[in-house]
Amino acid sequence: MKIKIALSLVISIFVLLMGVALGSIYVPLGDIVAIVSSKLFPSALPSSIPDVYISIVWNLRLPRVLLAFLVGGALAVSGTVMQSVLKNPLASSYTLGISSGASLGAALVISTGLNIPFLGMFTLPVSGLICGLLTVFLAVKFASIMDKNLENNTIILVGMVFSLFVNAVLTLLISLSKNHIEQLTFWQMGSFALKGWPSVIILFPIALIGAIIIKYYSKEMDIMTFGEEQAFTIGVDVYKIKWLLLGLAAALTGSAISFVGVIGFIDLIAPHVVRKIFGSSHKIVIPMSVFFGGSFMVICDLIARTIISPAELPVGSITALIGAPFFAYVYFSKRKEL
Repeated sequence: MKIKIALSLVISIFVLLMGVALGSIYVPLGDIVAIVSSKLFPSALPSSIPDVYISIVWNLRLPRVLLAFLVGGALAVSGTVMQSVLKNPLASSYTLGISSGASLGAALVISTGLNIPFLGMFTLPVSGLICGLLTVFLAVKFASIMDKNLENNTIILVGMVFSLFVNAVLTLLISLSKNHIEQLTFWQMGSFALKGWPSVIILFPIALIGAIIIKYYSKEMDIMTFGEEQAFTIGVDVYKIKWLLLGLAAALTGSAISFVGVIGFIDLIAPHVVRKIFGSSHKIVIPMSVFFGGSFMVICDLIARTIISPAELPVGSITALIGAPFFAYVYFSKRKEL
């Protein structure tokens, strides 16, 4: 197990370096290390390193790659929680309407040109986050009214209904905002273009704290996977834990996609792959989901910005091309088991 974990860390570091090095202009790995070291520990750079390399690495690629890693890690942890708590291998941020809610919040800001003075450039991500959290809160609250035991099937069904309803409102809003159709459509497919250090600095503590808190409840998640009745008898407050974990998962997803737009399937793929490699213990699965989800997102973003360079594809289209067949594989493999 230790060898697998160490190998995963090495692969993640390599992927991060490749994400910074590759692009329309290749930057040697040695120059990347020198540039980052000089920024973190102020020192003179060798004269052989062109100024354009410094600008590309520090101002463009490094913050973009780190943001992609954080977003991928946050989505992967969120998917792990949802699949475990709801005991559904196909559960994701779409299941409870988080992505749809965040999209609606962002669409309202884009179409109306809303700009909250004290938030400034962060009006869009904050609005997306709030609407995503509000959607999952309403979905779970409505499910608890319909079913006092808060059964998983009830949560999933209500979440799907809320998601469909919010998507309908979003479609109506887009059709009425003809001047912003391109921007709204691009946001719905996700992109890391023109993202800088402020986004990284804000998302990093949110993703870190959220993942740490979720990992703290690893034992309860392990117990709940054997069934809620068994968890009750052992002394786990299933109702409270379910609310808390779903809320944390929603916060991670809402925070991640509010900065870069809706990116699907990472939260579906990562938990399955990680469990296949490292087993089912959430003490291991949660941190490894961060590394796998983050690395996978960096690779998808690298493909999105290089495959038709100098133009750029929405990263959500790349994850969908990979995720849709994976979704079908998981679905039909589970049906065969039945």
